[in-house]
Amino acid sequence: MSGRRVAQVLGTSTGGIGTHVASVTRGLLERGDRVVVFGPAATDAQFGFRRAGARFVEVEISATTDPVADAKAVWTLRRALRGPSGGAPDVVHAHGLRAGLVARLSRIPGVPLATSWHIHLDTSGGGVKNRLLREAEKLVARGSDVCLCTDPDQVSNVVASGGTDVRFLPAAAPALPTPTADADAVKAALGATGRSLIVTVGRLHPVKRLDVLIDAAARWNDLENPPLVVIAGDGPIQPELAERIAATSAPVKLLGHRDDVADLLGAADLALVTSESETRQMFSQEALRAGVPLVATRAGGIPALVGDAAELVPVGDVGALSSVVRELLASPERLAELAAAGLKQAQTWPTETDTVNQLDALYRELTGR
Repeated sequence: MSGRRVAQVLGTSTGGIGTHVASVTRGLLERGDRVVVFGPAATDAQFGFRRAGARFVEVEISATTDPVADAKAVWTLRRALRGPSGGAPDVVHAHGLRAGLVARLSRIPGVPLATSWHIHLDTSGGGVKNRLLREAEKLVARGSDVCLCTDPDQVSNVVASGGTDVRFLPAAAPALPTPTADADAVKAALGATGRSLIVTVGRLHPVKRLDVLIDAAARWNDLENPPLVVIAGDGPIQPELAERIAATSAPVKLLGHRDDVADLLGAADLALVTSESETRQMFSQEALRAGVPLVATRAGGIPALVGDAAELVPVGDVGALSSVVRELLASPERLAELAAAGLKQAQTWPTETDTVNQLDALYRELTGR
């Protein structure tokens, strides 16, 4: 029972980062730490930090740069970290660049700061936005006592940004519950009776390249029995995606946020990930652990994560995605091979307990307790 006061800081999230912070929070609470989570109100509503037993303090850290909103977030977090009685946490752990930036600017002298880098952003181009992102990366990398990369390929990038203690620490996806609904019933409710069901889960954000998925799905309309694609998740580009689906007549449904991902995967014939940038992609982990064949982009940390247990396609290649899915749906044998390979690959990954053990050791190193 360490009794450490641990602050977890996150920004806007509807997927992987929030899921990871919730998993870590539960593990730390079980070990006797006093955990306070700082983040947007919507994250507590979705990920249940208070329900798990943590304190939650609302700090609206937006997904994009906004000088006014950022200044307010810094002021709010700095004030909240000191607490009503002046009791600061023993360690602050920020998750993602936006949360890391706010935590760095809110930093209390003497309190160690760890920052996890969950997404690799390509900031190599010109323009004001990329220049600001590069400066933010430098500020966070240089201002954190430890930088934790969820993808080994990130380490050199963070070192180049000025990080002096940069480590690889994979984020494990929590185990999904056993499906509670019959697969045929799930398909019927979605309108996929007698059809293949293709599932993807994630935030509706440009980095997910769901436009590629929709355009590929539109090409499957010439099949005798086109599959149904369902996309579970919320996000800022929902209206654009809905318009694209309507314009292309793609066999795609936007489901919004779902709490029954286990049931969706239990009914799925295939899982898809079309992102242009990922680290240890949470939905890829969930799909392989559920024994669902996966097609994913050759992006970021995905190839290292899945090994030979998934079909990989180039980022942004509608034709390649369309062709691979066609071939798989026509080959039950290959689908079965991928399902078995995915289950085997998933056994090589660290568990939630492994991740919490590593963080526990890091916090002891930083705090001496």
